[in-house]
Amino acid sequence: MSSFRAFRITNTDGKIGAAIVETTLDELTPGNVVINAEYSSVNYKDALAATGAGKILKRFPLIGGIDVAGTVASSADARIREGDRVLVTGYELGVSHDGGYASHVRVPADWIVHIPDGLSSREAMILGTAGFTAGLAIVRLERNGLATGQGPIAVTGATGGVGSIAIATLARLGYDVTAITGKDDAHDYVRSLGAREVLSRTTLTMGTRPLEASRWAGAIDAVGGDLLAWLTRTTNHWGGIASTGLTGGVELRTTVMPFILRGVSLIGIDSAMCRMPVRADVWRRLATDMKPVDLDSIAHEITLDGLAAAFETLLAGKARGRFVVNLSS
Repeated sequence: MSSFRAFRITNTDGKIGAAIVETTLDELTPGNVVINAEYSSVNYKDALAATGAGKILKRFPLIGGIDVAGTVASSADARIREGDRVLVTGYELGVSHDGGYASHVRVPADWIVHIPDGLSSREAMILGTAGFTAGLAIVRLERNGLATGQGPIAVTGATGGVGSIAIATLARLGYDVTAITGKDDAHDYVRSLGAREVLSRTTLTMGTRPLEASRWAGAIDAVGGDLLAWLTRTTNHWGGIASTGLTGGVELRTTVMPFILRGVSLIGIDSAMCRMPVRADVWRRLATDMKPVDLDSIAHEITLDGLAAAFETLLAGKARGRFVVNLSS
């Protein structure tokens, strides 16, 4: 196989750098399945890894990208056949194993999900880790007892990847969604996704009592910090909060009162190491009843050459929707 382009991250004397390089299949980390990659995506974790803003990578040099979708070029595993449409998100992809920012990707068969009918490779990567995280959060909340008609569902970080897809997916399922965003110019955008109400994070009155007036049947939080603490104080009896991110801080200052007096559940969402049966079921639902009505409306398509600008946008908190990376152009 001839050489191909890839986005490789390096560490030179503690300085993180990245560049588009020519590489070959023989240079990739081991795996028993080779994918002809068609699309990848850009997640907050990718931006942290590629810029050194977060200590994400476990080895250098490494091809970045924690997501990939395409068709199988070759397989040494009977479960995976040449020509199968597949995707990989999470595990060690783009962390300690060469990732999805290349036109050819080699991975262990155990990481592979067959793309369900109802999703193209491009749609699978518009969703990507962010969409899978949103879907997993909804499934976990449903298992906690969430159902339509119980009251509004709060979604924080509403313009980001997880937030945008969570709003669109919840709306399709028939939930009453309240979007919470710090971007006052994005209210029309989140309403277009299906939010019935929009709250500005900059003007929220959070209060200081261990329990405030209850208002949420459930919540999906991508922010953490003080906003997550406020959600614990304002979620209704037996409601659940799915915690998916930390853009607002890693500390959580709260009390046990919401948990023992209202039965609130705080549910951690780890999409990277999700068990395969759950993973496959979430992707099946993302291709059917949980598939957002208009995925293209949240997609911004780029090539490998656009990655640096996308990372900068994400880290500056200016992203809206999802960056999908076309690897075949």
